[in-house]
Amino acid sequence: MSTLVIKDLKVSVTENEQERLILKGVNLTLKTGETHAIMGPNGTGKSTLSETIMGNPAYHVVSGSVTLDGVDLLRQTVDQRARAGLFLAMQYPAEIKGVTNIEFLRAAVNAQRDAADQLPVTEFLDRLDQNLALLNMSDAMAERYLNEGFSGGEKKRNEILQLLMIQPKFAILDEIDSGLDIDALQVVAKGVNAMQGPDFGTLMITHYQRLLNYIVPDFVHVMMDGRIVKTGGAELANTLEAEGYAGLRDELGLDVALTDDEVES
Repeated sequence: MSTLVIKDLKVSVTENEQERLILKGVNLTLKTGETHAIMGPNGTGKSTLSETIMGNPAYHVVSGSVTLDGVDLLRQTVDQRARAGLFLAMQYPAEIKGVTNIEFLRAAVNAQRDAADQLPVTEFLDRLDQNLALLNMSDAMAERYLNEGFSGGEKKRNEILQLLMIQPKFAILDEIDSGLDIDALQVVAKGVNAMQGPDFGTLMITHYQRLLNYIVPDFVHVMMDGRIVKTGGAELANTLEAEGYAGLRDELGLDVALTDDEVES
């Protein structure tokens, strides 16, 4: 079992040459074998949390810690964190011309292995074929340049293909459902669910309860104003869907102005 622990994490960004605090003391513990979901209105720090865990230099850690099995991740580079077992499926995956999917995937898989333990080509191709079939992706997708010219749904499927091939300890899925129709959402969820097991943990960031119909969480956390303000089971997402965040603010006695999105909901 592996454990990812976030303690009293405070993070800022530079805006107009001034520092603005976004995360204001986040505490969260994830273990392999568990599925966690973070929900909350726009601007509350959900994506900031995911980017900070993976080491995006645009986010400045003011205080707190992030550890994986007791190892301080904040002292590690992005590639070291990935080798340690973290994976981030981004909301807006980058396009890389000149590098094919298959080249990228083989390099990513072997980067986690010692030089003497590289995955044999035949085993790599067998695993690739199985995962392409699982996600209803054509063989031609493997030969295309990484995400270049891909639709939004194809990019999300490609992120899950990478997840299935790399097989990390923890996957952080940042709004993986954004822009997906029901068919594409079901395929993406099928890929994530195929990874579920005692050696894999998931942290999903989403605005919508519908994703949680397909990837059922063990824990749902609500983030507001840079903090996790409530934790519950999968039923908490249903409550939020029915009552919105305004109802939760009233319940908790929070005095934070509503965003436009919350007002509309």
